Amino acid sequence: MELIAIQLDRLRRGRAARHHLLVGLRGVGKTVLLDEMARRAEANQFVTVRLETPENRSLPSMLVPTLRSALLRLDRGQAALTKAKRALSALRNFASAFRLEMGEASFGVVPAEPGVADSGDLDLDLSDLLCLVGEAAQERGAGLALMIDELQYVPENDLGALIAALHRAGQLQLPVALVGAGLPQLYGLFGRAKSYSERLFIFNEIGPLDKASARQALIKPVQQEGVEFRENAVERVIDLTQGYPYFLQQWGAQVWNVAQKSPITRKDVSEADPLARAELDASFFRVRFDRLTPRERQYLRAMADLGDGPQRSGDVAERIERTTSQCGPVRDSLIRKGMIYSSEHGLMDFTVPLFADFMRRAMPDLEID
Repeated sequence: MELIAIQLDRLRRGRAARHHLLVGLRGVGKTVLLDEMARRAEANQFVTVRLETPENRSLPSMLVPTLRSALLRLDRGQAALTKAKRALSALRNFASAFRLEMGEASFGVVPAEPGVADSGDLDLDLSDLLCLVGEAAQERGAGLALMIDELQYVPENDLGALIAALHRAGQLQLPVALVGAGLPQLYGLFGRAKSYSERLFIFNEIGPLDKASARQALIKPVQQEGVEFRENAVERVIDLTQGYPYFLQQWGAQVWNVAQKSPITRKDVSEADPLARAELDASFFRVRFDRLTPRERQYLRAMADLGDGPQRSGDVAERIERTTSQCGPVRDSLIRKGMIYSSEHGLMDFTVPLFADFMRRAMPDLEID
């Protein structure tokens, strides 16, 4: 967190710095960290643009309303400043070029010269636009911080345009920063989008908590209420949750509801375990399962049938009596949906911890058609 804050401050001061990506599985706290970074950036004179990328939506359609809001904040109370108004005009050009609604501003806008962010070429126009927004922020002694969650859903061409725009803003020493978060497929996506991505970004891998941190996350809240955990109960919860923050929260909540007195025992954990799993099955896991087609469910169930860890694509295909090429479209669709990722060449793994166990509960038998 401190390293990211330092990098943001360097960018705001017009110095060279790399952008940051938070990369990890579901439930490790990427969104919480991103929200905290947004709060810190605002406190450090950044205007933040906070986005959560859904599937099947273009980057321009998300940026137009949020950049408009950012520019209105930069322009507020600064009647003598013209760069924010010029950037707003360019944003209108950009919105028009990509047939997007922008909304009306309640003040005059300095006309942008023809050819600014209006060509319809996303690589060129987004660079023009972000640089103008950066100039507006610079004029006010501020910076622009793009905080984008679920980056793996940004279409590859749009991602390439965003990377090119950040590169150009950096070359001009403009205070434009990106802090993004997403699943492990970001490594490959950024490399494919622009070959020079590795020079612009620091990939921060976010994983489960180590044992000491997981222990503190579990016992500290109950200690504040005058309640203690037996050590074997703590160890059992950590073992069940594998140290993933979201699951520690879920098991901790159910153990708290079950326990009748202090200290909380291993028996309390055993009684809470099915309740925690049922809660996750009905929400965290089910919402993802319900988005899957029958073929996708079969593929994931075959992965789960082979075990909890990464599985070879060929082994999964063989398990459902198909060839690897026949399974290709289903596998690619699951990657696009953020359900699996390639942990190594030829290996597939779940993006959701404990999902293999859920698949075995949701589909007790692997049906092969």
